[in-house]
Amino acid sequence: MINIKSFTLFFLLFGFWLLMSGYYTPLILSLGVVSCLLCVYLTIKGGFLDNETIPIYFFPRLIQYTLWLIKEILKSNIQTAKVIIMKSEEPELFTVKASQDTNEGKVTYANSITLTPGTVTTQIKDNVFEVHALSSGFGEDVRSSEMDKMVKWLEKGK
Repeated sequence: MINIKSFTLFFLLFGFWLLMSGYYTPLILSLGVVSCLLCVYLTIKGGFLDNETIPIYFFPRLIQYTLWLIKEILKSNIQTAKVIIMKSEEPELFTVKASQDTNEGKVTYANSITLTPGTVTTQIKDNVFEVHALSSGFGEDVRSSEMDKMVKWLEKGK
């Protein structure tokens, strides 16, 4: 069934596609329209287009979290470079408890740890993550639970 959500999803997908493409020839634009229409069609046929499909109220939190994560990634890049230049790596493997309620929140937290240079989530069992850190400083950053609290805050926006 075609409704306002279908149109909204199409225009969001196509707008993002235009932003990321950078090429605006007739052939490329028509391929973009076709691919976005196909995505909307598959979303409708799969029954994924429901009340939670386009949670517009969630976007401000997501933007704020993304900016915070980019800042953390940049800080960790600098720390990683220092560790490599000074040859002061002291790897450690430790566990940290996740406070997220949903699987999406847990995955977001695990991926955020891995996206941050110097740390990698190696295993997830229930609410406990095993994390490898390049040095104890990176481990302390994860154990401080600041990222856990930010993901929990992001999750509450859903």
